[in-house]
Amino acid sequence: MSEKKRLFLVDAYALIFRGYYAFIKNPRINSKGLDTSAILGFTNSLLDVIKRERPDHLAVCFDKGGSAERTEMFEAYKANRDETPEAIKIAVPYICEILKAMHIPIIEKAGFEADDIIGTLSVQAEKAGYQTFMVTPDKDFAQLVTENVFMYRPKSFGGGYETWGLDEVKAKFEVERPEQVIDFLGMMGDSADNIPGLPGVGEKTAKKFIKEFGSMEGLLENTDQLKGKMKEKVEANKELGLLSKKLARIMLDVPVEFHEEDFEMSQPDTEAVKTIFQELEFRRLIDNFIKTFTAESAEKIEPAATTTSKPTSTAGAGQFSLFGGGDENNSSDSTTSSNERKTAENTSHFYQSVTTPLATKLFINNLMKQSSVCFDTETTGLNPITAELVGIAFSWETGKGFYLPFPEDKTEAQTLIEHLRPFFESEEIQKIGQNLKYDIKVLSKYNITVRGKLFDTMLAHYLINPDMRHNMDVLAETYLNYTPISIETLIGKKGKNQLSMRQVPVDKQTEYAVEDADITLQLKEHFENELGQANTQQLFDDIEIPLLRVLGDMELEGINLDIPFLNELAEALNNDIALLQDKIFSLAGEEFNIASPKQLGDILFDKLKLVDKPKKTKTGQYATSEDILSYLAKDHDIIQHILDYRGLTKLKSTYVDALPLQVEPSTGRVHTDYMQTVAATGRLSSNNPNLQNIPIRTERGRQVRKAFIPRNEDYTLLAADYSQIELRIIAALSKEETMIDAFKHGEDIHASTAAKVFNVPIEEVTREQRSNAKTVNFGIVYGVSAFGLSNQTDLSRTEAKELIDTYYKTYPKLRNYISEQVDYARDHGYVQTVLGRRRYLKDINSRNAVVRGAAERNAVNAPIQGSAADIIKLAMINIHKKLTEGKFKTKMLLQVHDELVFDVYKPELETIKDIIKTEMENAYVLDVPLVVEIDTGHNWLEAH
Repeated sequence: MSEKKRLFLVDAYALIFRGYYAFIKNPRINSKGLDTSAILGFTNSLLDVIKRERPDHLAVCFDKGGSAERTEMFEAYKANRDETPEAIKIAVPYICEILKAMHIPIIEKAGFEADDIIGTLSVQAEKAGYQTFMVTPDKDFAQLVTENVFMYRPKSFGGGYETWGLDEVKAKFEVERPEQVIDFLGMMGDSADNIPGLPGVGEKTAKKFIKEFGSMEGLLENTDQLKGKMKEKVEANKELGLLSKKLARIMLDVPVEFHEEDFEMSQPDTEAVKTIFQELEFRRLIDNFIKTFTAESAEKIEPAATTTSKPTSTAGAGQFSLFGGGDENNSSDSTTSSNERKTAENTSHFYQSVTTPLATKLFINNLMKQSSVCFDTETTGLNPITAELVGIAFSWETGKGFYLPFPEDKTEAQTLIEHLRPFFESEEIQKIGQNLKYDIKVLSKYNITVRGKLFDTMLAHYLINPDMRHNMDVLAETYLNYTPISIETLIGKKGKNQLSMRQVPVDKQTEYAVEDADITLQLKEHFENELGQANTQQLFDDIEIPLLRVLGDMELEGINLDIPFLNELAEALNNDIALLQDKIFSLAGEEFNIASPKQLGDILFDKLKLVDKPKKTKTGQYATSEDILSYLAKDHDIIQHILDYRGLTKLKSTYVDALPLQVEPSTGRVHTDYMQTVAATGRLSSNNPNLQNIPIRTERGRQVRKAFIPRNEDYTLLAADYSQIELRIIAALSKEETMIDAFKHGEDIHASTAAKVFNVPIEEVTREQRSNAKTVNFGIVYGVSAFGLSNQTDLSRTEAKELIDTYYKTYPKLRNYISEQVDYARDHGYVQTVLGRRRYLKDINSRNAVVRGAAERNAVNAPIQGSAADIIKLAMINIHKKLTEGKFKTKMLLQVHDELVFDVYKPELETIKDIIKTEMENAYVLDVPLVVEIDTGHNWLEAH
């Protein structure tokens, strides 16, 4: 029996980068705004290795300043690497503190890479009778493998680890000896390290050359056996090949020494580790850490047998490993190994379909006894207006649930849903779901109203982490370390051959649907605690959940569209576009494709030479984006015509041509879908069609609104718009008395600002002065600079700077407010609205000035935009309640930024006006009055 001890050497940066990018789509941001992804990923990986393998000796090796010797050999070595992400730079000091607290040695040497340190130590440890396991995903380490030196590689996507010994390296690289990996890497090069290799030699060719010639030198001595272009390339680049081999060779003579007592695993400073984890808000990771280093945990984990040349694959109980995905909040009661992502196949569960009358009766009796139930509808499609029920899944206990398949016959389906009506309409039973708005809209077609308290996991997560994605698969993998069954495995990929859920066997429907309900139930239990910790429970209960019902009703209602008018507008736009095209061709002196950035750039900057040093894109062609062209438009007619052309063609394709196609045939109306979980500020966004972005600054853009009309002659459209709500919020939050007084006295705020800034009586303010003051009023909280202001006005940069300076002198408290907001964000990592909605700003302390500047601007404007969004949401909830309770025929149809649009039954008009004005102006009390402007008309444009 071998008595060899085992040394594990961890390639620090390889695992730190891997940890960071594993969470790149869903970064882990704590309440201070710190991106902890890299720290979390690395630490979980380290604990997982310790827990799995119980190594005798362990160290973590870092690069320090790169490889001086390789850079001296080849100046461009690693020169093409992107700058290290800010989050990783911030992470490294934390990781070092964690390692020190865990009493794990950190090995680094100035001028050497971690690869070289690990290589040197592995040779020394082998001589001292050790087996060494190099913990890294980097294939370059394969060259170091011997009978006693192994690669311990994390697999991708939850596969745990694999060990590469001699046999694995030989098979992987098709070599006879691991040292030949150096020749292989030298021949094919390495783009990551900027090792050039031999031109034209890729992986297949390199393997072929190794088999034929054995080494780089063998190849170069026998180039006469090569043919054609390959022979020419190899012979012309012999020196480059030899240099590449030198660069690829891991050094074994770094001035570090393996003294086994320095590398021995010892008990960590538990309190110090816990303190760091608490600071980072790694609550669950504390439990994982404690389990890893307790004797009880050690007894549960089978240590690696000393007789084998490879570590055991036995997994430890407890948390996930980075390479299994998830985050530090994962549940620790998994029935699977900690590093392996859970699925329906490896997780104990009991999902049952309910298909007989007796079973249905028994199920409903049990259902009605519950206080809280998660449900999920399965339907024939994604459009809730046309989708029919295929089945409904229910779960109220983790790992268990039921599925009721629905008959295709509509009468029979209605009969079945009637049995469930008492559940859905019970005020006492809480209903849980993911994107409940969809389910509520589907059920409404069956005349079912979902009553009682609601909990929507998508909305909950949006409040907890607004910058992350919120779909169920992402949430399940992130918080539960669970990969749900893919819908594509049931119905296939999108396209003409995709099945309907009705065509899927009931047993597969059951497994898929109940899993969704079960997972959503588990997420609810998780997010309930998180809402409290983020102080967003009230926002969830009082705004987002009630608004869900309001939006559902608005979307079901839809709005009427005047298609004949849109057809006329399309013709008018075609004429406008044709005229602009002629003007552009005339000024260009030739015809070309205006929509082609390349052709446009060539015309503007090569032929017409409008700019001395035009900007170029990464691909080398001239940059013709809107911001670049807008800057030049004042001086060149052709550019203004191009911008106008772009605006009209986009307006036509996006709205005038598209809107008629988005009319739902079954209702004859357009039904936009409002999304609560897209904009981090709290604003709603709309889709299919997007009604938030209809241009209103151009005449043609405004005309699109003319196409939205009342349901019939008995109705009129009413638009209610908050007047300058963001400026009022700015005045209130900054406590700027001068501005507050202007609003209280009903003054024109832009004229009032102009009078103070330009030091003239308000009645003598010129149109230009008011316009400039308006630009500053709206731009100041978005960090408008003198350069930006001069671009938006006719002011020179000097005049713009003077205007901004005077503005701040006029409104000193506003300037203080801006500074205070940035300071608050730096201290807390987030800012919040008047109702406590948080916007996390992970880059607020970035060393990169551009990145930090963007975060600072968000620190100022997010509370303003978000507060405006919160206030109009409150108004919508209150108005909807009044309309419902009063049983009015009037319906709320649209929400666009600070505006609400209603289809008003004409006999109710005066009453409705009073309700809307009262509820909107009193939705939230600020130090300044909220003012609402109301108008009506035969279409949205007239009412606006």
